[in-house]
Amino acid sequence: MRIIHDVDMKNYTSFKAGGRANKMVICETEGEIVQTLKDIKENDEKYIMLGNGSNTLIKDSGFSGVVIKLGENFSTVRREGNNLICGANTLMSVVARFALREELSGFEFASGIPGSIGGALFMNAGAYGGEMKDIAKSARVVSSDTPEIKEIDVSDMDLSYRYSKFQENRDIILSVTVKLSEGDGAEIERSMKDLAYKRNSKQPVQFPSAGSFFKRPEGYFAGKLIEDSGLKGVSVGGAQVSELHSGFIINKENATATDIIKLMELVQRNVYEKFGVKLEPEVRIIGD
Repeated sequence: MRIIHDVDMKNYTSFKAGGRANKMVICETEGEIVQTLKDIKENDEKYIMLGNGSNTLIKDSGFSGVVIKLGENFSTVRREGNNLICGANTLMSVVARFALREELSGFEFASGIPGSIGGALFMNAGAYGGEMKDIAKSARVVSSDTPEIKEIDVSDMDLSYRYSKFQENRDIILSVTVKLSEGDGAEIERSMKDLAYKRNSKQPVQFPSAGSFFKRPEGYFAGKLIEDSGLKGVSVGGAQVSELHSGFIINKENATATDIIKLMELVQRNVYEKFGVKLEPEVRIIGD
């Protein structure tokens, strides 16, 4: 276990912006996570679980609680039949390459999703017509209430668009089991390369961001609403609505979390005034 005090959270989030946290605890074993949760409950502290930080923004005011992170011991993948058992800290790209080597199909849609598989399940992340709920089978978690370790079936996760029950019960995901199917290696690789090309040509991957910033409103596309509101390229401080894809807010030039949040609010206000549609952030915004 490693404990870091007064942590600059811009170093742990893909936005490369934000304030500081009082303490970060990096756990390398399941026992350390259980003990950390016990200590947090005893001390009546706030806490958040942070994966790879690709969908999280910490306010400039900071977070006066504990940030829990999983260490490298949770970055593992193994195969059992056509299932992959993945440590929650394993990057999606690593799981995708493992599935390719094993000639297992079904994970291709997720190959370019930034972040860890634990975070992807937490958000029910998706891309190109697929979501984690399509391939998730079960998860090993630490219950936030007890705390104790248990296995959760996908049917008990309430997975829906960018939502899982973990966002409410705050259980900590230790590992994720995904169910795939045997496929042709060349075809799997071709699909992954095609999706990577689409992503890299249509998304502002060269700038820090949190991916698509807003949830997709029913019947609309957030990026099109934003562009049709005349907001493509609009900036607040160092934050900008991407000129390549209006669904992305990027850190173009040393943006603060406040810049990003003010730009988010400007976009929400303008889209609502023009179309009567309320845009909700997909990004977790956390802070005091």
